[in-house]
Amino acid sequence: MSDLALEDLMDFVVQAKAVTYMGGGPVSLSYRPASHDLQYHSGPFSYLDSYFGGSDFVGQEVVYYEGKPVWAMNYHGRILEPEETDTTQVGEILGKALSSLYEEGRFLGGYQYSLGDVTYIDLNDGDISGFSGREWILRGETKIYELQYHGGLIKD
Repeated sequence: MSDLALEDLMDFVVQAKAVTYMGGGPVSLSYRPASHDLQYHSGPFSYLDSYFGGSDFVGQEVVYYEGKPVWAMNYHGRILEPEETDTTQVGEILGKALSSLYEEGRFLGGYQYSLGDVTYIDLNDGDISGFSGREWILRGETKIYELQYHGGLIKD
């Protein structure tokens, strides 16, 4: 990994996130029973996002550089108020908020996005080498969705 610049890794992670789940990229074959798997490849980089569930879900993203795992992120999210929202509505809100964030060329550093009476908020600590954070969606004053995540570099 000595020839891998963190800026190149960040650029690839943002690009991969933008074109897979948020970008409506193709779903690949499941590597594990009942998983939803998304892949993206560019040059020496490969990305795999594998998650389970729907309204309550857990997953992991892994980036490979020249075939070796170099970075990963784990996450767990859930709808808190199923009578107020559903997976389709949450997905639409996340799509707009995260697409806007990725257009800034980042996925870390804190972010807020509002649309009507809905607000998406992301707070985190650290940088691409090691981080933790959480995101949530408010409808008015009611938290309807939340996700926790953490990750960083993988070294031998």
